[in-house]
Amino acid sequence: MAIATKIAAFIERASWIRKMFEEGERLRQLHGADKVYDFTLGNPDVEPPPAFDEEFRRLALDPIPGMHRYMNNAGYDETRSAVAEVLAEASGLPVKGAHVIMTCGAGGALNVVLKTILNPGEEVIILTPFFVEYKFYIDNHGGVPVEVWTDRATFQLDIPAIEAAITPRTRAIIICSPNNPTGVIYPAESLRTLGEMMKRKEKELGGQIYVISDEPYARISYDGKNVPNIFPHVENAVIVTSHSKDLALPGERIGYLAANPRMAEVEQFMEGAVFSNRVLGFVNAPALMQRLVAKLQRESVDIALYQEKRDLLCDTLTALGFSLVKPDGAFYLFPASPLADDVEFVRAAQRHNILLVPGAGFGAPGFFRVAYCVEKGMIERSLPAWRALAQELGLTK
Repeated sequence: MAIATKIAAFIERASWIRKMFEEGERLRQLHGADKVYDFTLGNPDVEPPPAFDEEFRRLALDPIPGMHRYMNNAGYDETRSAVAEVLAEASGLPVKGAHVIMTCGAGGALNVVLKTILNPGEEVIILTPFFVEYKFYIDNHGGVPVEVWTDRATFQLDIPAIEAAITPRTRAIIICSPNNPTGVIYPAESLRTLGEMMKRKEKELGGQIYVISDEPYARISYDGKNVPNIFPHVENAVIVTSHSKDLALPGERIGYLAANPRMAEVEQFMEGAVFSNRVLGFVNAPALMQRLVAKLQRESVDIALYQEKRDLLCDTLTALGFSLVKPDGAFYLFPASPLADDVEFVRAAQRHNILLVPGAGFGAPGFFRVAYCVEKGMIERSLPAWRALAQELGLTK
């Protein structure tokens, strides 16, 4: 075999979105792009906010001398300080630039944190349903993923279940709010309860357990809902995020990690994370993007565009008999599959040219994910196909 056996097995396990992409290409060639309804990828269809274009033009026309040279491995001081200023306001804590490292997206940030904290064989709790790459990132650094279900009716944190899963080998817990794939937001009360439980378990076990908060959707929330900052509630917390979603820059791979200034031995953690950022090969986040996002920390895409699409799909699917938790943020729906076998349901949807990802791809068989960060016109064109699918499955007459 040309590649490692483990990697071959991982490719097979992580193949759902790739398989659906390939199926989409086949269907588009067969039926035409306007008759295929692809809800598989979380790839924003909106453009970056106008402030991004303005700053891009300013830098291009009046470049800063040396702006493309090497920098400190943690990133430019002015960018880190700009990030820290917003985090300090959100948390009410003295977050400084020294607590921030600019990274190659949230994926880069997650790998940096995991490399920094994990010893071989230590455990990382991930909450089901989860972003599929978490398991592979944990494996990258010798860790062992431990799956714990959220509340199956609401997808909210099940604190007793998390506590029961903590062992002397537990080193971290990864949470994601607003969540991919469910779109739920974990309220401040839940985070506070989580933080209290973590303190109790750390004292009981005599070790430090990190909460890694994966937050690329933190600025995408609806109906006036607030996405609480984790730092006031969990002392040993690290935020990892990117501007892929809030500034619609997924191809630029620009993000950061930020450590709670109240974290135990925070200076040592930051020293380790800067080193890990370097030796993992990320080295630095892209220089030009760091310059750009420094001035954009209070900007965001137009959230109303996503809310309009959420409401259209939620109202339609609910009326057709699908069961779902209405998301408060992000841009995903995660309805229950009308069929016991979610893979069979996804195949049934394909017969109507609707492309979805089965819940099994997120560790949650019995559900399916709909990414609605797509053109509104495509959603509207898909509605007759959804109705036909619901009728075929006996949800409607």
